[in-house]
Amino acid sequence: MLFRLGVSLSLLSLFLFKSESAVSSIDLGSEWLKIAVVNLKPGQIPITIAINEMSKRKSSALVAFQSETRLLAEEAAGIVARYPDKVFSNLRDMVGKPYRDVKRFADAMYLPFDVVEDFRGAAMIRVSDDVSYSVEELLGMILKYAANLAEFHSKAMVKDMVISVPPYFGQAERKGLMTAAELAGINVISLINEHSGAALQYGIDKDFSNGSRHVIFYDMGSTNTYAALVYFSAYNAKEFGKTVSANQFQMGLGTWRNMELRLVEYFADEFNKQVGNGVDVRKYPKAMAKLKKQVKRTKEILSANTAAPISVESLHDDRDFRSTITREKFEELCGDLWDKSLMPVKEVLKHSGLQADDIYAVELIGGATRVPKLQVKLLEYFGRKDLDKHLDADEAIVLGAALHAANLSDGIKLNRKLGMVDGSSYSFFMELDGPDLSKDGDTRLLLVPRMKKLPSKIFKSFNRSKDFELLLAYDNEGLLPPGLSSPVFAQYAVSGLTDAANKYSSRNLSSPIKTNLHFSLSRSGILSLDQAEAAFQVTEWIEVPKRNLTVENSTIASSNVSVDPGAENTSEQNSNSLESDGEISNASNSTTEPNTVDLGTEKKLKKMTFRIPLKIVEKTMGPGIPLSKESLLNAKSKLEALDKKDAERRRTAELKNNLEEYIYATKEKFETSEDFERISSNDERQSVIKKLDEVQEWLYTDGEDATATEFQERLNLLKAATDPIFFRFKELTARPEAVKFARRYLTELQQTIRGWEKDKPWLPKFKTWLDEKEAEQQKMSGFSMPVFTSKEVYEKPINNAETEKDTSGDEKPAEESDSSKNEEDKVEQRCTKS
Repeated sequence: MLFRLGVSLSLLSLFLFKSESAVSSIDLGSEWLKIAVVNLKPGQIPITIAINEMSKRKSSALVAFQSETRLLAEEAAGIVARYPDKVFSNLRDMVGKPYRDVKRFADAMYLPFDVVEDFRGAAMIRVSDDVSYSVEELLGMILKYAANLAEFHSKAMVKDMVISVPPYFGQAERKGLMTAAELAGINVISLINEHSGAALQYGIDKDFSNGSRHVIFYDMGSTNTYAALVYFSAYNAKEFGKTVSANQFQMGLGTWRNMELRLVEYFADEFNKQVGNGVDVRKYPKAMAKLKKQVKRTKEILSANTAAPISVESLHDDRDFRSTITREKFEELCGDLWDKSLMPVKEVLKHSGLQADDIYAVELIGGATRVPKLQVKLLEYFGRKDLDKHLDADEAIVLGAALHAANLSDGIKLNRKLGMVDGSSYSFFMELDGPDLSKDGDTRLLLVPRMKKLPSKIFKSFNRSKDFELLLAYDNEGLLPPGLSSPVFAQYAVSGLTDAANKYSSRNLSSPIKTNLHFSLSRSGILSLDQAEAAFQVTEWIEVPKRNLTVENSTIASSNVSVDPGAENTSEQNSNSLESDGEISNASNSTTEPNTVDLGTEKKLKKMTFRIPLKIVEKTMGPGIPLSKESLLNAKSKLEALDKKDAERRRTAELKNNLEEYIYATKEKFETSEDFERISSNDERQSVIKKLDEVQEWLYTDGEDATATEFQERLNLLKAATDPIFFRFKELTARPEAVKFARRYLTELQQTIRGWEKDKPWLPKFKTWLDEKEAEQQKMSGFSMPVFTSKEVYEKPINNAETEKDTSGDEKPAEESDSSKNEEDKVEQRCTKS
């Protein structure tokens, strides 16, 4: 697997042009998040997984609040067993969901959150009596952590990001995630379906020019399962003037349908039996948090072993829990899930019209696909001996999403085309609603068929002369995002049509008023109404000058006539545009028309086309409603305040650690190194140690809640007392080394240059100065400041040489040879380098 990944990364390096910025991707899961970075700095692998502060390749998707302190990722994971009601997980599965669904989900997953309902009918999570956060705000905190990690890892500005989402995410979930990214200050250039990211990673190092193939990507994660069909092929493209074969893939149909909870329930029942007395461990959040944490480990062990133990210290009421489970028992507990696990695959094949034999490969992604029983069921269904495991089940999505980010971003240039045709997971229709409209087939129009290409523009036109409301809904009520009960996801009020119709109805309308609607289906799979306008034509008689040419100039004038029979009815503008009725008047190129006779005016029939922009007001209710500008600004200010507080907390912790480390390191040096006795008196050392003890005592008492400024002040105080001693300690070894070098320098110079006492008068002075200073230093106590420093020894000969050059001008002794001068320079250079 590592070899294949290395080959893929090497190939990727050939596809990329150099860039100053980096792009990133985030694989946002229910419990984990992974970050990949594309960075083209010299000497670096072009695409890498960002490592977190714990040196892990994936981070916990958690937010926690403890004693008014916010904790993210691994910091939050560290307190989940002690404070399960303060650590918030599974946020991805709550975004865009109604309050009742989030509450039901939290209860089913034994998440002891204090979930409350906001004004939209969505869920908010209360972290204290007076502080609550929306799911988008909490998700924004996690995404901001991911973005910071990407920039720290790449040591470059991350310009653009791609975030992976499950294909079953509906409109509200996708909009909610984009809102969370906006709160985090992330420029999301696209959301990408998880299987699309895996497909990109799968196809990066393969050649499909010799034949296309169908591949099923089967993903079983911690909370959901789905399957997607992908069609890989090749097409011809121009690169640097040559025709080459380029890979492309088209997303096919996908479908989706918790083994882990089965184990939790099983062990909860077993513990209740061991304790007896009617105790139900499910009622105690701390106990369930501990149990769920250990169950994860037990399930991982079962993937590679036939039996696995579970051990939880002090699970509840100071009672330990120990048990074991066999793989056979686990498979029995999940017996009804194995057949259900095949449903996504069966439905994909049913909708595509393909047979199991038509599938070239079945690629497994997602951590839960490691369960042996699941693999056996898939092998039996497809009639194969082996499943395809070319991809890293944990990292394929994030690596493919990073490649997609590089493909889309202006900051990174791809040298090879990678075609991807992704489609909408759902089909959508629009329905008109108004006082004069009846619910029939005429008011309902299909906008987006399932698997319509992303992105797309959609235009719809119909006859309408009164204001109306517009509903957007999922087309198939049997295929809705999980937990959604109503197919309607957006509502708009379109106004201005009635006023426009009343204003122009008295004029001669040549056709019914048309209403034009412009929709967009974004690359992220989000459908929106972007523009609405009323278009109508008015036919009127208008007076125009009547002109005629004299006979003698008619031939000349007619030779200058340009007649375009196709020019009629072609002039359209955004508002009040005018269209010609097709009549063409001859005109002369002459600027003066002396031979033209003015015959007065005449009436001509003209068609005028009017386009009136209509007002669109979104009236969407529920979790999918977009936040107002005021709400967004308020949320951003809250998150920025938390970011500043976190930065100050990290700075405080760093300075506290620095102070503590300085105290222990200084004490150790004073107590273990005899050299300090040579350069400091016992009283001086004891005075410093006393100050160290005082600061250490303060550190563990009053300093527990001190500020960063106070820690820095204490550190500066200690350094002021210890710096003179450490300086003398440094000079204890540095000064003799400098003297040794200087004497060697003098000896080499004496041997090289003849007549140095005459030509280099500063040299004997330097030697005299060195002798005198050494003699004085020998008389001084080691506790005193040095008479001279190592820095002076290194700098003095160079300064003297420079002074001599400045005073001697351009005159050079005739007897001084070039070779001698070169030798002087070499010696001086050695001195300078040292």
